[in-house]
Amino acid sequence: MRMLPRVLRIAALLVRYRLDDVIDDAHRFRLLRWARLVVPRARAEIASLPRGERLVLALTELGPIFVKFGQILSTRRDLLPADIADALTALQDKVTPFPGHLARSAIEQALAAPIGARYASFDETPLASASIAQVHAAQLPGGREVVVKVLRPDIRERIDRDIDLLRALGELANRVHPNADKIRPLDVVAEIESTLLNELDLQREGANASLLRRNFLDSDDLYVPEVFWSHTSAGVLTLERVRGIPVDDLAALDAAGIDRVRLAEKGVQLFYTQVFRDNFFHADAHAGNIWVDASRRDNPRFIALDFGIMGTLTEQDQFWLAENFLALFKQDYRRIAELHLRAGWMPATVRMDELESAIRAVCEPYFTRPLSEISLAAVIIKLFQTARRYELTLQPQLILLQKTLLNIEGVGRLLHPQIDIWATAKPVLERIWWKRRGPRAMLKRLRQRVPEWLAAAPDMPQLAHSYLEQVTTGTLQLRIASEDLRRLEANSRRGSPLAVRLTLGATFALCAVGLQVFDTQTLRVGGIGVWAIGAAAISAIAFVSALRSR
Repeated sequence: MRMLPRVLRIAALLVRYRLDDVIDDAHRFRLLRWARLVVPRARAEIASLPRGERLVLALTELGPIFVKFGQILSTRRDLLPADIADALTALQDKVTPFPGHLARSAIEQALAAPIGARYASFDETPLASASIAQVHAAQLPGGREVVVKVLRPDIRERIDRDIDLLRALGELANRVHPNADKIRPLDVVAEIESTLLNELDLQREGANASLLRRNFLDSDDLYVPEVFWSHTSAGVLTLERVRGIPVDDLAALDAAGIDRVRLAEKGVQLFYTQVFRDNFFHADAHAGNIWVDASRRDNPRFIALDFGIMGTLTEQDQFWLAENFLALFKQDYRRIAELHLRAGWMPATVRMDELESAIRAVCEPYFTRPLSEISLAAVIIKLFQTARRYELTLQPQLILLQKTLLNIEGVGRLLHPQIDIWATAKPVLERIWWKRRGPRAMLKRLRQRVPEWLAAAPDMPQLAHSYLEQVTTGTLQLRIASEDLRRLEANSRRGSPLAVRLTLGATFALCAVGLQVFDTQTLRVGGIGVWAIGAAAISAIAFVSALRSR
């Protein structure tokens, strides 16, 4: 009951901005029609606006947490119509600042010391104010200029209250929405809650900034301000103060003589470098969070701000995504279909030829245009939308990456409308991916794992013996729940000789690697130890025998 007034206010706002029409169009919550009888009609200038803009106005009026909710929801283009997602992307935190003396008090409490003991000066007038925190200028005792980010008073309680409300609305949607099983509203609310709670920990944001700075230390492409850990806690973040030109201020960039073409290319290259070289990317890279270093005209670089939302991928997702990008660059639709199935992003029951045909139908209309006019982000989004018809299982981190790609491509085209995204991105990804997956990289990874394998080597004969004993006596047991795995168990029982040969082959292959790397005393032939040659030969015989027994 304590949430009822808030719910009623939301319902009234939906009707006032005529968002009830959107809901009715989707056949949801028809009871809102009754609210039209008591809520004043929208003014003509509001009623004439597109629905996305009306939604932005409603969220802004509901308050800063709902603004943040809209910003996060804009990343879920798999759930939203394109026009609404585009409108939500434009949402900005335009929040009235809270008094400077409250910021001073919060900083003193978080750092357990008076402001004067930590800072030589502190300006109570904020430089910027957002829904979660606001920023003040300050100086350290040595004269270093910094900015101090401090959480808004009682923000945790407000977020908890609004998240409870969103969860209640999500439960309602889960019961009445016809496609609730696909949209999964409670999962969306949980994702929003996780993102908001992460942004409440400014020490976590400082750690994000520190890692990104280390990845691009001395870089000509990106500058990340330094974190002052002695002046940072969960509630306060102190960063080096940086100055630059907002990336969307084209007039100022031109006046400063910045090479916008080169800057646009660097923006696209930075995306692939962060995702595929470092596996750590800035996932909130809209124009408000990106500045340009005005002191570098011919070799410009970006300045990154706001590190509350960062993205990473699992090694598997990183691999499948890179391979999909490369296949897309080569217009290899069969490969894209194969990768989607092998990655487990969609059921194995999907026919390869049907999926390939659907992907070709999406991509071919784009490729009839000049590459400089093709939006890579638009192609990716269209592919994901098409794949959803085949029950695509898309992870949140991939959706976050998709949103980041949209932002980066938008910045690139803003700076240089004729940029060829494909020609800029393809060589960068190929170069990075070759370094990550090429022979030298594979050998390095292999050598890193050898000590681990050798540590386990003494147990291998006993494990192999136990396994073989269970196989030959028929006592091998597998605990399997899924029907697919039960079939695999049946196949493994029929294929016991194959399993034995593969196990022996793998064991002797590991021994050959270990002997070659660590046994330096044995006679060598052509640089290879004779014992390593013997182990490799036995391994090869076992594998050949396994192939013949299939």
